[in-house]
Parts: sequence; structure tokens; C-alpha cells
Amino acid sequence: NVSGGGIRWGAKNTGRGVRGDVSPRRGRYGGGTPVEGAAKNPAGALVFRAPRGVRSEGETSPFLFSIISILSLFYVSFYSFFLCFFFHLAPGKTLFDLGLRDRILPMGKGDFFDRLQGLTESYLTHRQRVKRRKQRKKNLVLDWLEAFLWAVGMVLLINQYLFQAYQIPSGSMIDTLLIGDRIFVNKIIYGPELLPGLVKLPSPIRPKRNDIVIFENPSYNSRGPVFDIAQRIIYMLTVSMVDIDRDENGEPKAHFLIKRAVGMGGDRFAQVRGNMRIRFAGEDRWVDETEYNASLKLPHKISRLMDVDAYPALEAAGKAAAYREDLGLNPSAALVNAAAPAGRLRYPDIHAYETARLEVLRTAFPENSRYRTRLARDYLGWYISESRLLPLGDNRDNSRDGRYFGPVRKSKILGQGSVIYWPPGRMGLIR
Repeated sequence: NVSGGGIRWGAKNTGRGVRGDVSPRRGRYGGGTPVEGAAKNPAGALVFRAPRGVRSEGETSPFLFSIISILSLFYVSFYSFFLCFFFHLAPGKTLFDLGLRDRILPMGKGDFFDRLQGLTESYLTHRQRVKRRKQRKKNLVLDWLEAFLWAVGMVLLINQYLFQAYQIPSGSMIDTLLIGDRIFVNKIIYGPELLPGLVKLPSPIRPKRNDIVIFENPSYNSRGPVFDIAQRIIYMLTVSMVDIDRDENGEPKAHFLIKRAVGMGGDRFAQVRGNMRIRFAGEDRWVDETEYNASLKLPHKISRLMDVDAYPALEAAGKAAAYREDLGLNPSAALVNAAAPAGRLRYPDIHAYETARLEVLRTAFPENSRYRTRLARDYLGWYISESRLLPLGDNRDNSRDGRYFGPVRKSKILGQGSVIYWPPGRMGLIR
């Protein structure tokens, strides 16, 4: 159908020659090129291809057409997905099977919120029916197994990333924590481990002075990552009731330690006959820890099991041991008599004992730098670097802590002691 010298779409033109609405007159678009003649076109219409880069009158942009096609396809796909996902439409089902025609299709009059309410009610009703059908098809054993696995998964997730239960095995934190107390540790506050014993997630919160922190024992000898992960999973699932990590005597190993973060980055600490003295970062004087805690009215107290009057006997015992065991000499009778009461001490101050022993060895071997260095640490104090903290037990005479293995990296802190949940008489926050 040719009209006015231009080619337009014809109702009877079903041949392959029609390619667009392009004028054949030269000069309008720079001239067209005939592609197929009338002899090959049943409609008798000439077909021309426009020069490259030239768009004919009334022709839609290919880019715009593609965008419209993609959006249309996306709309249809999303609408189909919405119906199939939210209404569980099986193949062959229609909206009429669900009775949703008047609620979904924009037909008839009605308020939008009434339609939305009807749509929601129909969806919930249909979902409940599908759930009941699935439950009727389930096997009882499989149903219980699925519930158990879900419970196990939730326990593991909560213990690994939120809160974990621990049991206090020793008296190093008396009176704050007693032997046998069961506590919950907040693991998310300092960043939980991605997997037990592996990568630790970062956290903007850092341990503060006097926080109750839990960390892996630096002296612990691991049996390997597989055993560690299995031990932690069993420990988590049984809520700290079962611990497969035991020593040759059948006692649970001290895999994790719980102490109080007493020293922070920049501090110096010195111990004089069991009493800690602190020189805070930027200060030039030493402060007694007990006086410092009393000035701040801190709720916890430091427990001492050793009588201060027994220190002369304990120091004499350390010197006698240096003569007898290290130097192979017999100590004097006066020194032996002075050290005799130390044998009756139940909880001796090991640090004071070792300091007295090192003084004798430094005098005997003045060229030995190891003795000088260890004594200098006792007299001048331990320096805590910025990336570490010094963990100490509240029960100073019965605690193996940072005084023995040194400061601990803050990145190694696994959590904060939060709540005592057992026994019932001791339930409460840990302070």
C-alpha cells in the first residue's frame, strides 16, 4: 500500500519485504536502497532500508524499545513470582481457585485498604491450609528429628555469637565467683568468633578496666583444631554440663580463664607482698590498688588467703631453696629455722617466694642477665602495652593469672561475664 510516496504498514502486507515506514524519495534521508521489489512482495509494496544511523518517521528508538520490553518482562515475571511464592500456585491453578479475583484484580469498586485486608486474610488462610497439609504428610520420627536439629542449630548460634554458658572450675575469683557457679558470657560485646577457635569478628567496643573477661589460657596445650571445635560444640549443646577436654586425672583442663581486667594499656604494676601497686599512664606516682578501689567505691573486693605476718617465713623459705636446690649448698641453721613456718601455709604467695629466691641467685651470678631482668620487673613494675590488658584474679593468693603468663592481647578476649544463672540463690549480675 503506497500513499504519498511513502511506505506504510499495510493490513494485507504479510510478506517479508516490509521493514519499516521509510520514504523512497531521494533527498529526504539521503536516499534509500531498494531491498526487495514488488515481484517478490505479495502486497506489491516496495521495501527500503534506511541508511545506517538514520531513523525513519514514526519509528521507535531501538534502545527505548529494549527498555520497554525489559520493564514489561520484569513486571510480568515479578507478578508471576509474587503469585507463585505467596499463594503457592501449583501448575494449572488460577486466581479463581484461590478466590482472590476481586481482591487482586482492579475490578469493581471498593476501598484499597479493604482489598488489602482481604488479600492478607486470604493469604494467611491459604498458608495455614498448606502448612496443615504438609504436617499431615510428615513422618512423626522425621518431625521430631527436624525439631531437634532446629533446636541444636539455635543453641549453637546463640552460644557462638550471643551468649555462652560456662562453669567456674576454681576459686581464683572468690568472692565474685565461687566454684561451681554457672554463668552466661556475653560474646557479642567484644566481637564473637566466626568459628570456634578461628577468625574473630571485629567490634567497636573494647574491654574496660575492672571488666570480667574470658580468654583462652595461654598455657593451654591444644589437641588440634578438630578436637577443639568438637569439644566446644559438645560443651555448648550440653549448656556446660559435659566437657570432654580432661587431663590424665580426669579433671577438666583449664582451656579458658575468667579474670578481672585490672591493668590497661600504658599502666605499670608492681607487687609488694601480695599487694598490687599501680602507676597509671601519664602519672608519676604509685597508687595502692586497694585504696584506688575504695576511692571509686567499686563493689568487688580483693580476697587474701595468706596472713601478712607469714611473709618473713615465706621469704626465708625462698632463700633456703636457692641455696639447697640451685646452688647445692646447705643453708644456715638460722635460715632453716626462719623458713620452718612456711611449710604450714596452705596458699603461699608464690610470687614473693620466687622473688626471694632470685635475690640469692642474682648475688651468686651477677653476670647472669636473666636474673637481673626478672628482678627488675618485680621492682620497677610490669609495663602494659596499648594492645594488651593485665588479667588478675580477685583471689590473689590462689590465682594463676597475668602475673605468671603476662598481659593478654585485647583481640584474644572472647567475651564478658554477665550473669550468674545457677545456683538459684546466687542469681544476678556479675560485677
